[in-house]
Formats: sequence, structure tokens, C-alpha cells
Amino acid sequence: MDAAGKKKVFIFGGTGFLGYYSTLEYLRQGWKVDTMSLPDIPLGDWFPKEVGVKYGDLFKMSYEELKEALDDNYDAMVYAVGPDDRVVPQAPAYNFFYDRLVTACGVVFKAARDAGIPKAVLLSSYFCYFDRTHPEWHLSEHHCYIRVRNEQAAEMIKIGGDKMAVVVLELPYIFGCMPERIPLWKEVFIDRFAKMPAYFFPTGGTTMIHVTGIAEAVYAGTVNGKGGHKYPIGNVNVKYMDWLKIMNDVSGERKKVLGVPTWMAAIGGYFIDRKFKKEGREGGLDHVKLMKDIQSRDYFYDAQAVWKELGYDELGYNGGMGIIEGIKDTMRACLPERYDEKGNLKPEWVIPKEKLQYKGPVF
Repeated sequence: MDAAGKKKVFIFGGTGFLGYYSTLEYLRQGWKVDTMSLPDIPLGDWFPKEVGVKYGDLFKMSYEELKEALDDNYDAMVYAVGPDDRVVPQAPAYNFFYDRLVTACGVVFKAARDAGIPKAVLLSSYFCYFDRTHPEWHLSEHHCYIRVRNEQAAEMIKIGGDKMAVVVLELPYIFGCMPERIPLWKEVFIDRFAKMPAYFFPTGGTTMIHVTGIAEAVYAGTVNGKGGHKYPIGNVNVKYMDWLKIMNDVSGERKKVLGVPTWMAAIGGYFIDRKFKKEGREGGLDHVKLMKDIQSRDYFYDAQAVWKELGYDELGYNGGMGIIEGIKDTMRACLPERYDEKGNLKPEWVIPKEKLQYKGPVF
């Protein structure tokens, strides 16, 4: 706590997408928030002035430097630093992800533990949940990103030991936007399909959530999460076909959404991986197996069961804003030229109601 008796949290990644919304939620709850930013990234008027900002690159900082930054009577730490599964680094991908998600993260968690921080929240991936509950899918065997995320969670819980409770939040598809950032969805999805006549996609589905729901989960995990526990976070279960239709409708895109069988999707995955290989890159997810292991299945679960475990009722939480609004926010940020200054589609992009593709429920 600070001198005034306010609880204090340090957020690694507080200027990024998930950390920014978590920062806003802690402030709303009356906490004092500190974060770390790269020295060469200026923070404009969009970032809350009441947040204490320390400058440094955690991937280059020593244990001693990190411990000094954290040695200020913090009640909690949040680790909201990527990379996520959509990043395609130089090969070998395993080394890249391990270095950032286990090695560098481990130095931070050791420093936090030794600085006397009693609780840490680690943002992870929902792929780990499905790897635990469906070992017959061999997800960590087929996809090095998932294997590293499992290793990360295990190592951080071990580092915390009986001195620092480590709570792991496993996150699904997330939508929304933040100031001064273009969502990664533009590069890894919209641009990839830009020259195609339609969206060809497997017919599985996934749990989704608005980024404000992540902020709720982070705060709830801080105050109610149990050390060593892993919580799959989400809000609604959505089929990919519905997601793509919503995405098209809210952005004025008239491309058709066409489901494809697994074998055909795997061929597309082969060409994606072949392109990366020619560039000397490798994905954390094997795109051929991705189509069979993940995108042709329903990655659904009962997110509200976790809400009860994390005490959402007592906190007044409901899983965040609606997912359709989150997809709208994402598309506004990815394709700003299609929207006016009020965030509405320009007349030339508005699709007549009778031609809208999505006919399902409002999520």
C-alpha cells in the first residue's frame, strides 16, 4: 500500500492492449497503478496521468534492476506481456517463445517474489485449458506455442512457491481497441484475406470476450483468485461462421463467408507455412495441424462457472461489454477509412438490412 493506504499494483504491459484496460479497471477500483514503458515510446494524452510510469525494457533488464523497480510495497503484480500465438518470429519459433514467455518472464517473477509482492496474475492462453482437458488432441505436441505456454505457467507457479500466489488466467479470442494502436487482427487476418473473393474458413468455433471482460478477470483474479489455479476466461461461445458474418456486416464488407472442410483448410495452412518457411520464419502454431486440431472444432466452455469462482457477483461484474460491440471496435480501428468521425459507417459502406449476412442472436 502507499502512504495514503491505497492498494498498489504494478502492471507489466500496462501500455499494451490488455494491460491498458486492466489499468483503467484498477484505477476505477481505487488502486494505485504503476507500469513500465519502453523509453522510446511516448505516452500521449490517452494514457492516464495518475499512473506511475517507470521506463525500461524488461527483456533487457537484469534481476537487480527489476527488483529495484518492484521494491515499493506493491500488493500485486500483473504480467500482461506477449507475444501471443499470432506472432510469427524467425525460426526456430520454440526458442523465440521460450525466451520471452519463460526465461524473461521468470526473471520478472523472481524479482517480484523477492521484492515481497504477495500475488501475481499471469495472462496466458486458453489453448492450455484445452490441452489439459483433451490430451488426446496432442496440442502441446503439435504446437510449440502451446507447449511453451504450459511451461510458462508451471514455471511461474513454481517460482512463486509459498511466498507469492500466482494466478493464471487463460484467455480466448479478444476483441476491442485502444488508443494509438492498430489491432493485430488487421495484419494476421484482414490483410491476409484482402485479395480473396470470399472468406474461406473452417466451421469450428471459439469462446470470445470483449477486452473490458479481460480487465474484469484480471482484477477479480487479483482479489479472489487462488494461487496455483488456472482460470479459463471468456464470455460467449461463437461459431467462426457467425463471427466472420458479424465482422463483415459491421465493417461494410460484402464478401461471402464460406465454410470449408478440414482437408481443404489444411491445404491452405500448408501454403501459409510454406510462405513463412521461405521467409525464414515459423509460427508457434503449425498451420496445417491448426486447421484440424483447433479451427475445425468448437473451443467452447462454460465461462460463467469461472465467474462464480472469481466472485463476479460481489464485484458487480458481468463479463464485460458485448462481443458484437467488441468486433465493431476492432473493425473501426483496423479499417478507419470506412467510418466517419462519430464511428459510424460512411454511407457508401452501409449494407442494406436485407443483405446483412448475420441473422443470429445479439451476443
